[in-house]
Amino acid sequence: VNSRQHPLEIPPPSAKDWPKEEEENFFLLDPDRKRDVLPQPFRMIHKLVMQVFESAVEIIEEREMLREAQKRKVQPTKCFPTAEFQVTERANCLAVSGKYIFVGLSVGLAAFSRCDLKDVCAWDAAQREICAIHASALGNEGHVLLAVDEMGLAWLFCFHRESFLLIKALNEVEDISQRSLCVEVVLSRGGDYAGILLQGNTEAWLEIYQLPKDSWLTEMEENSRAAEELAGSERRSSSSPVGTLLLQELPVPALQAGLDIKLDPPELLLTVRPPKPITGTSFKGPLDALKEVGDGSTFGLGYNHLIKDSQWELQDAIFCSTYQEYLEAEGVTKEEMPRYATFHFLLPSRILMAPEMEVEPDIPVGIGVHWYGNHNFCLYLLNPSLRDKAGSDLKPDLVWPCAAPIACSAVSSCSRYLALAGEDATITIWDKHLGYPLSVTAILEERFIRSIHFL
Repeated sequence: VNSRQHPLEIPPPSAKDWPKEEEENFFLLDPDRKRDVLPQPFRMIHKLVMQVFESAVEIIEEREMLREAQKRKVQPTKCFPTAEFQVTERANCLAVSGKYIFVGLSVGLAAFSRCDLKDVCAWDAAQREICAIHASALGNEGHVLLAVDEMGLAWLFCFHRESFLLIKALNEVEDISQRSLCVEVVLSRGGDYAGILLQGNTEAWLEIYQLPKDSWLTEMEENSRAAEELAGSERRSSSSPVGTLLLQELPVPALQAGLDIKLDPPELLLTVRPPKPITGTSFKGPLDALKEVGDGSTFGLGYNHLIKDSQWELQDAIFCSTYQEYLEAEGVTKEEMPRYATFHFLLPSRILMAPEMEVEPDIPVGIGVHWYGNHNFCLYLLNPSLRDKAGSDLKPDLVWPCAAPIACSAVSSCSRYLALAGEDATITIWDKHLGYPLSVTAILEERFIRSIHFL
């Protein structure tokens, strides 16, 4: 007989952990859509699939937002060429002046008409590759061109009645070893002046030329009339109809080429060299210095204002002995003369002209120059009194010092505003007419400004 020793008891509930949300919200669930709880391996797979699905939805939403933002942006206008023209050689550079397009080719120059883009004429007499070209209109269908070839020669041309006239190679010399290389050319607006930057073996300098454009235009007009008269006389004297037809087909530029046309060469106006480092005076005393003063404007006796070379050498020796270990660690080398400069032709303004000077508003009266690594922006006048100083050590008429070396500069189209960018990433806008700065802007640190332009 099986007898129970203990009374019957209700067994304890199972330890299964039911989800509390389902217990609380069981009355909100649709009984037909209620699913059984998946076993453990399928629950993990379900969780991973849901994560992948949610990530995909987030990526799709982000891409949709970016696409909508891109549509709201102003789309740039796509410009396609309206016309094109073919050149016979490789094109290296071009310049536009008036109704002509001048192209520097691998061999010579070519001119094209802006109206129909047809080849007007070409020049390849010297068989030189043109690397840079500048052009300016002279008026009366005349243009002046300044080109630089691969050998560093600066060629000056005059273009008139669809023909090139070579005036002069500005830096050509008989001895090739003594030739200086042209690294930069600038033409003033209107073709009154031309400037070229030359580099020799050990130094660099700037030459400013005055172009006799009035005499060029007069001479070319006379030659054009002479060529037309020559063509008319030969037509009348020719009795053969074939010869008459050939003469009528010859254009005026072809007849001008047969004439020996020689235009006046430009006149060297200024020779600007880099500023020399500070040195001691060569005068033995104040009286010698007073003899060299032209206008006699002096203050005081000057006994304590003369610094001799020996004093500079003594100061340099004291500095080197004091900071010798720092100089050896830094590897300080001797300062070299600058070999590159940036220059601009400047129109008349209050600081560039005297009250008694008579100037025209569209003709430059000065140039502004700054040399690489130099703190000063130097201004030189282009008046006739400075022509005698072309071979001497020319001093600037005005100097604008800057806190840092000047990296680049720009002049506005009206020539009133001047922008100077220093190597310390600061941009200063000067009012050249009044002579004071309008604004100073500092760019972020560790930035170097390579070029600056007015828009």
